[in-house]
Amino acid sequence: MEGDVEDCLLSKVDLRRQWISQMVEEVQQVVHHLTTEISYQDFRFQAVPYCDTYNENIKVLAPTQFLITVPMRGLAGYREARQQRWRYYSLKGARLPRPLQDPEGLQQWLEVEQFLKSPGQWHEADVNIEGDIVPAKVLQVFRKLVENAIETCHLSGRVRMLMDHLVVRVVVETSAGQVELQLTPSVDIPTAWSKKAQWPSCLKRWPSPETVQCIKSFGFSLLACSSYHWQLSFLRAEQVLLEQLDEDGGCRRKCFQALRQMKEDVWCPGTRPVITSYHLQTVLFWTCEKYPYPKDWQVFTKGFLRLVRKLHKCVSQHFLKHYFVRKSNLLQHVSSCELDALAQTLAFFLKDPQISLP
Repeated sequence: MEGDVEDCLLSKVDLRRQWISQMVEEVQQVVHHLTTEISYQDFRFQAVPYCDTYNENIKVLAPTQFLITVPMRGLAGYREARQQRWRYYSLKGARLPRPLQDPEGLQQWLEVEQFLKSPGQWHEADVNIEGDIVPAKVLQVFRKLVENAIETCHLSGRVRMLMDHLVVRVVVETSAGQVELQLTPSVDIPTAWSKKAQWPSCLKRWPSPETVQCIKSFGFSLLACSSYHWQLSFLRAEQVLLEQLDEDGGCRRKCFQALRQMKEDVWCPGTRPVITSYHLQTVLFWTCEKYPYPKDWQVFTKGFLRLVRKLHKCVSQHFLKHYFVRKSNLLQHVSSCELDALAQTLAFFLKDPQISLP
């Protein structure tokens, strides 16, 4: 790789930042407008705030693919479930002959009794079955509210619902082009750390014990994006970890930004890429843990290629452990053919690491 590669990549990174900032600005105006109306119609859904700086409810997965978490209101005083029980219900109310499958990896049940405070609306049949708050029922209610809010807010010229059997997706027109949003109801649990997240491992030098304590204080969230099980999310904790990457003066952030730029421009472009920024962020965290010292992150080229090699290994093996819940494989449900094609592309690059950006 030539000496001016760093400048070339990081100039593209700066242009991307300006472009994404403009889209986030326009998207959050629309989302704030919609969710304010939704919150007015249903107490259980909270408006996504408008922020002049970083908005923790907006996660950029790719330049035209955003995850929007919509906070849910009224549930407080979370505690882990005290005992396991079998579930025999279906979404339509019929009794099943066999129990539902237990949650795996990043999934868990959510019972209304796990909260010390739960207003009566959370006990109603539109979201609750046999004491469980069921994500598919929540999404059913939420989808109807989104459809009505688009009409009420006179946004049908800018916002279009996408057909999806479960999650709620919309397309928003911005001045820079179309952006696809996944609108996901979220139960925030800032007072606890999930027992499924056995982190950090013993004898790890990165991050520091002080950083670990800080990160765990942000708790976790549960996202409604499947039928029966809620998905664990650590977006706040992960953002804090990202913000504190280079407190020792290293170049981890620059290496990550360059990796993301190459992924988006060259290796894996498109509106719904097989690998998102979230996957790359996880690759970064694992690599930082393996190479914990400041001296490991002083030379940009070495750090960048280290991340590429880790990405290539994960894609080739179709296996990328979630950073906090290590029994979960983030590539489990990703297209094998697309992963194999990306692995081949990365292998070619690693043989001759030349940067050729569009």
